[in-house]
Amino acid sequence: MTETQHIEFKPNFNEDVIETLVAFANAKGGKVLVGVDNRGKPIKNFTIGTESLQNWINEIKNKTQPQIIPDAYIEAVDNKEIVVFEVQEYPIKPVATRGKYYKRVKNSNHLLSTMEVVNLHLQTINSSWDAYPDAIHSLNDISLEKVQAAIEEMRKNGLTITETPIEFLQKKDLLRGGQLTNAAYLLFKTNDSFLTSIELGRFQTPIIIKDTARTKADVLTEIEDVLAFVRKHTNKRMIFTGEAKRIEKWQYPMEAIREIVTNMIIHRDYRSTADSIVKIFDNKIEFYNPGKLPEEITLENLLSGNYKSNPRNKLIADICKDMRIIEKYGSGIGRIRDYFKNEVLPEPKFELISDGFQVTVFGEETAQEREQEREQEREQEREQEREQERDEHIKKILNLLSSDKKTISELMKQLALNGRRNFLYTYLYPAIKAGYITMLYPDNPKHRGQKYLLTEKGKNFIKK
Repeated sequence: MTETQHIEFKPNFNEDVIETLVAFANAKGGKVLVGVDNRGKPIKNFTIGTESLQNWINEIKNKTQPQIIPDAYIEAVDNKEIVVFEVQEYPIKPVATRGKYYKRVKNSNHLLSTMEVVNLHLQTINSSWDAYPDAIHSLNDISLEKVQAAIEEMRKNGLTITETPIEFLQKKDLLRGGQLTNAAYLLFKTNDSFLTSIELGRFQTPIIIKDTARTKADVLTEIEDVLAFVRKHTNKRMIFTGEAKRIEKWQYPMEAIREIVTNMIIHRDYRSTADSIVKIFDNKIEFYNPGKLPEEITLENLLSGNYKSNPRNKLIADICKDMRIIEKYGSGIGRIRDYFKNEVLPEPKFELISDGFQVTVFGEETAQEREQEREQEREQEREQEREQERDEHIKKILNLLSSDKKTISELMKQLALNGRRNFLYTYLYPAIKAGYITMLYPDNPKHRGQKYLLTEKGKNFIKK
């Protein structure tokens, strides 16, 4: 038997037992076996007193908040008694001990950060940060005209909405007891703020910036701001098909770019002090967003579509869904990949970076970029030809020296080569450096009678 996500071994009852029970309660439950070694085998000096079990249960109860009372029972293993403490997943999380919060991850206890504690609680009550009251802003900080514009957009999509903007906010839980939620402020705020700041840049090289911009508007406006900046710095060409109407073809599939931008803004972690960042290069765009994936979703799950969508900002996502800004939850990655596949473009790259998520897309090359690549390829071919030519001449030099040592002039004459400097640096010196040739007078390179002869390595090369 080994320790797992649901089983832990302890030789004695101590604070570590309580810590593990808390970790199990904050995850999927589990058992702590007390009185065994790290292989699950009973230890000799473990004893259970008459009141031990009840005292330990009371200690667990008194040292956990909210209080957990585990099932506890004695079990015989290899004719020795051990104690088993068992807890189920606690319904309202998180549970703490000594002011610290733990969660079971695989076969160890993970100390939760403040952000993880908040997220665990929000998940438990099936809520999200954007649904919480905004303690700083009031109705005076949002635009009811923007609320009305959102209502009109929803009506265009077939939704029947008869409420006034205030009634609409109350119905959608964006206004509770006269107090704004975080979502209401982010969606309809009147003034720009750093809370939603997005940095935009057009890069000539990784360190040379051609153009920059920043948007700090409400999240609905930001979607269009970012898309406008991308379109401004993205190539577009006209395709003439012989029909009366010509076709405009962008460097990237714009449906996919819109999908990336809307997901970036809607699912951003607005509690983070980091900005969202968009970097546009000649043939790629990087979209970085603060906010990790939910703990239960891996990058592999995301790319395979094997996960249950749980939006970080539920109220914002719900409003955007009603406005048809997003179609449905959890299908964005698949659509993005399909758009690029249909355009026969490279697969976008999805990666976890620091405390955020980045999507990199690669577009169609421009004529100038294709010509530069072709020129690089041609230069590589020319260099390969020069290397082949050099190798052939070096082989000839070695063959000439296999019969007798020779001077530079003799070698150049027999090879029909002109240009002493070119001969030295292109053919002779590389052969010397490779160890195939040596000088007759190595201590005096300028000796009047200087000649060149094969080394043992050179002779072996000729034999092969």
